[in-house]
Amino acid sequence: MTTQEQDTNMRQALRGLEHRDPSVRLRAALAVGTTPDPGSVAKLVERCAIEPEFYVREMLTWALTRQPPSSTVPKLVDELRSPRAQARSQALHTLSKIGDRRAWPAITQALLADPDDTVAQSAWRAAVVLVPDGGQSELAAVLATQLGRGGRETQLSLSRALIALGEVIMPILHAATTDRDPGVRGHARATQQLWLDPDAGFQLAVEQAKRVAALGRAGEEG
Repeated sequence: MTTQEQDTNMRQALRGLEHRDPSVRLRAALAVGTTPDPGSVAKLVERCAIEPEFYVREMLTWALTRQPPSSTVPKLVDELRSPRAQARSQALHTLSKIGDRRAWPAITQALLADPDDTVAQSAWRAAVVLVPDGGQSELAAVLATQLGRGGRETQLSLSRALIALGEVIMPILHAATTDRDPGVRGHARATQQLWLDPDAGFQLAVEQAKRVAALGRAGEEG
């Protein structure tokens, strides 16, 4: 295939990313990723911010991971300042898949506490992947400020992120079990239970944490 033919195919694939049929968009993203071209990065990042279908977004992310990090990481970092939540979330998700630690300084406390739960969850996962060696304790302390936040899915995501940091979380979780906020205490105990028994599932960990807390109160009253 000549260079001209390759350029023509790439232009067609990039146009396909805007097609109204999601199956066409999926095939277009696959085509772009199959033949990496730094010239396609801007369009891929742009589409990540607005693509409505999850499976197409995942293919866009895959296509970006196929590009040179020197081309993708700066553009993804720029997306972290977007007012659009999906743009921030997808950029964080893709950075976590690329795994280039040069992106670490862009994972700010503001992103880790983003008011949008989907963005925050993506930030937690990205932070765990990108945190420099020796920075786990500091990151764990920041993540612990989000204990008690959101519903089951959000809390499970945070618990998994904390557990991925290793034993540095244990004293932080222990301190959180005495927090004035019962939501924080319960989430901290559930995370401790999940650490002890990762196969138990988060809901069971929550129930076990409640029983432990109830036994503790009974002992104090007795």
